[in-house]
Amino acid sequence: MGHHHRRDTERVCIRTRKIYDWVTRQIDVPLRSFSGEDLEAIFPTNHCPREGTICDFLGAQHTNPQNLTIRCFLTDAYGNPIDSVVDQDALICQEITQPNGRQSVNVTLPSGETVTLQKVKALIKGHVVVQIVSPTGTVICQSTPIPFATAQTFILCAPEGTQLNCHISFFECDTSLVCTDNFAQLDVSITLCLEVQVEADVKIEVEARFCQPREELAEAVLCPTTKFPPQCPDVFPAM
Repeated sequence: MGHHHRRDTERVCIRTRKIYDWVTRQIDVPLRSFSGEDLEAIFPTNHCPREGTICDFLGAQHTNPQNLTIRCFLTDAYGNPIDSVVDQDALICQEITQPNGRQSVNVTLPSGETVTLQKVKALIKGHVVVQIVSPTGTVICQSTPIPFATAQTFILCAPEGTQLNCHISFFECDTSLVCTDNFAQLDVSITLCLEVQVEADVKIEVEARFCQPREELAEAVLCPTTKFPPQCPDVFPAM
């Protein structure tokens, strides 16, 4: 790229979203298990037409229930499948308000320096649906939306006036249905990656000039690089 001389610059004031802190955490949601009446209730007859228990039905339909595939996926509250990375509105991810505000915590860094951060609590809630699929790929049973929730505590740079912004960057759901002569249980295991940012609207002064469009290139591969100014430089980003 050629060198561009600065010209026609002026000092401008802009309003932008400043990131004070940013962490990612893998979360294993507590295992949800269903047996007895609870197991039968999440597979209602309008979703899984049958007589008798769900295990009786599966045994009658297929001589070897091991050939069945059991899968689960993220949905909204009505059971419609969603993409966790795109459709964040179907998940609740919000700060849990503490009675006396965010508690300050003194943290000792590896260098030995002590800094004051804040304790931030977040609530994550959503739904999954479990499907039982035949070897040919036909859905023979589908559960009602199964709610899940987890509360997480983070130690962050979150001074008064900042807001929590969190979203799911990865979601995985595993499930298993165990049917024996005297035992029936469905287990649902959820793992997700939560990205948490502490943000606030700020007004900053920058030196800038108005842009003009460039000429199109015949072919170009652009790899975007996201850079933020250092925030809470003692702890974020990590050195």
